[in-house]
Amino acid sequence: MSATFELFEDKSGQYRWRLVHSNGNIIADGGEGYATKQKAKQGIESVKDNAHDADVVEVDG
Repeated sequence: MSATFELFEDKSGQYRWRLVHSNGNIIADGGEGYATKQKAKQGIESVKDNAHDADVVEVDG
């Protein structure tokens, strides 16, 4: 998969991240704003460290 983490500051001054596929589709995002750029980077690192072997669980509606 070819994807890139984008780190940006939103209109309210919060830092956010999103994972974007090379085709432009957003695959995932942090779901929250972070007060500092460093905290947003820590969120990205957490996903990198913890999601590489995450289980897939099907949940009914």
